[in-house]
Amino acid sequence: MKLPDLVAMLAAILLSLGAHPALAQAETIYDVRDIAVGMPVGEIPNAGYVNLTCVTDTSRKLPAWTAWRECPSDADSMRAVRFDFDPETSRNGTVVAGHPVILTALIDDVGTVAGLKIDTDPKARLYMRKKAFLLGVQVKTRYGSEGWACTQRQPELGEQPVGGVYIRENCSKAIQGRVLVVERDLFRRVDQDARNFIDQTQVKITREVK
Repeated sequence: MKLPDLVAMLAAILLSLGAHPALAQAETIYDVRDIAVGMPVGEIPNAGYVNLTCVTDTSRKLPAWTAWRECPSDADSMRAVRFDFDPETSRNGTVVAGHPVILTALIDDVGTVAGLKIDTDPKARLYMRKKAFLLGVQVKTRYGSEGWACTQRQPELGEQPVGGVYIRENCSKAIQGRVLVVERDLFRRVDQDARNFIDQTQVKITREVK
């Protein structure tokens, strides 16, 4: 390649890199598939999601996202809707970053997705459940490894490490209009055998209130 051509190519690459952050800020950042905290619930497509159920009244099954008002509101005026990924579009089931999870959308009175909860599934196979604490690491990487405020609790009476590892961690971070809270637990109680232990991650993403 001739020098003028090489210079022109490098200039084009640098120009595109310089424009990338602005482009990224303009794009919608999705938190779970095509659901983003802060978006109107009416913009969530029905395709790809099944088993929409009111958390506070599991007898109420929703035919579509637009029926969110059928769920009772809680003390914070939020309606919690449990949902799964459609097996037709997700062969491995309701999985986030390789982990079987329980998903909940929190919808406010004006029909906005005010929050999302992602809990590792305690009924997952032992092979997958042993890795549940790693989901928290993946989430922190997904939203940027810098800027997290974390606290680690010390073992309480009757709690033991699992494989030499003890985790009771709570991390939080505010980013792009969101507040993220990641809680991870990995420990065994003295009355639990080798196949039974606490291994879980809970992720909660809510709108940042200023």
